[in-house]
Amino acid sequence: MQAPYNPGLWSTFFAAEAGASAALTGLIFVAVSINLGQVVGQKLLVSRAAKALATLTGVLLTATLCLVPAQAISVLGAELTALGGIVWVASTGLHRAASRDNPYLTVRQKVLQSALTQFSAIPFPAAGLSLLFGWGGGLYWVAAGTVFAFVAALLDGWELLIEILHRR
Repeated sequence: MQAPYNPGLWSTFFAAEAGASAALTGLIFVAVSINLGQVVGQKLLVSRAAKALATLTGVLLTATLCLVPAQAISVLGAELTALGGIVWVASTGLHRAASRDNPYLTVRQKVLQSALTQFSAIPFPAAGLSLLFGWGGGLYWVAAGTVFAFVAALLDGWELLIEILHRR
């Protein structure tokens, strides 16, 4: 089986991504708890925190599913397609809630965040479909989605931890 379609060859990658996404999820929780009063007081920030958590949870669950030994590729493909679809819908909706009528974001920032939201979500169901059909890049989609997910979540974490202080 070719490398893009063989999760066993990716076990080190998925183990690292599971650990990294869990650590970044912790960062988001710390950022929210440090600024809890301000985050809870602004619906836009609650949505942004939830989007970051949904994105990172998607990476964590994807890595976990890919680490299941001897799982049929068709089963993994179906799982990634379903999970990726759920994460895409959730993160897109939460992004919309966080950016719509947000006076703190410029048009450029809204476009960047929208692109990051899509680039961090769409690759996961694409990976699942690619596994199901046996062509189109396979697990390389997960690698791309993970990179964008980490960038998006780090920017959200920065907003929740540092930029929030400028709103006082």
